[in-house]
Amino acid sequence: MFSANPAEVFCLGLAIQDTILTVASIPTEPVKIYASGRREVGGGPAATASVAIARLGGKASFAGRLGDDRTGAALRRELQDEKVDVTWLRHFAGVQSPGSVILVDGKGERLIVAYADPNLPRDADWLAPSRLGDAVLCDLSWPEGALQCLSMAREAGIPSVLDADISRHSREQVAMLVAAADHVVFSRPGLAEFTGTDDMEAGLRAAARASHRLIGVTDGADGLFWLDDGPIRNARPPEVEVVDTVGAGDAFHGALALALARQSPLEEAIAFANAVAALKCTRPGGRAGLPTADALLRFTG
Repeated sequence: MFSANPAEVFCLGLAIQDTILTVASIPTEPVKIYASGRREVGGGPAATASVAIARLGGKASFAGRLGDDRTGAALRRELQDEKVDVTWLRHFAGVQSPGSVILVDGKGERLIVAYADPNLPRDADWLAPSRLGDAVLCDLSWPEGALQCLSMAREAGIPSVLDADISRHSREQVAMLVAAADHVVFSRPGLAEFTGTDDMEAGLRAAARASHRLIGVTDGADGLFWLDDGPIRNARPPEVEVVDTVGAGDAFHGALALALARQSPLEEAIAFANAVAALKCTRPGGRAGLPTADALLRFTG
């Protein structure tokens, strides 16, 4: 059903150490609770997307910023073990590598508390890859690096994908990235934050730019909604028994970028991304649950 062309995707953004705690339910008020499970694994939208790409048979590079600490060293090793090229992953002295605590409940839903050291250098002048590959993917964590990468992709004439989740950066910074990418996929909270409306269609129309080849929003089990030359369309993922949704959005974006790098038609790329994200949800552990190409082939038949 899907191409096996390896292709190459250059990913840029956040690498973070996730502490994932399994709980019966996510508290709605201050309280002490006990977890039934704990897992330590690397995370971050673009970093996890790079692992998804590598497991699916693509070639992935990851560019980002980490501290010169044990956490940073562990994150680098994990990416290397997944066959991700980390040539442009830089470590900086005197800062902490990003970290998060994630609560996952019995329905697979999650609550994420993330920390990124505000002293991580923002300058991107050192980022100068000679080749980006066949597509690029960026998240919102490092606007300076993402804008540089997206601009290079446009000059090279290759597809670019922006993972537009909620952000601690200004709306103006996010708007520059939304305008610079040609395939923009928001999370529903990310779209509401950026446009100021909970109405999906109104939000997509407000965020759309003439240069976009795709402007869409993921909405959990309802899949992707996107504007198609005027009308709003929806592509639902396969129905699965959800175990853990951590990393599903990252898997979607990585798979979409890989399919575009393989020059798949847009609707086929969306179907591929939906299938990868759905299969990820059947497995626990965030990045640990990302599927391989063989597992996806068995899943899709």
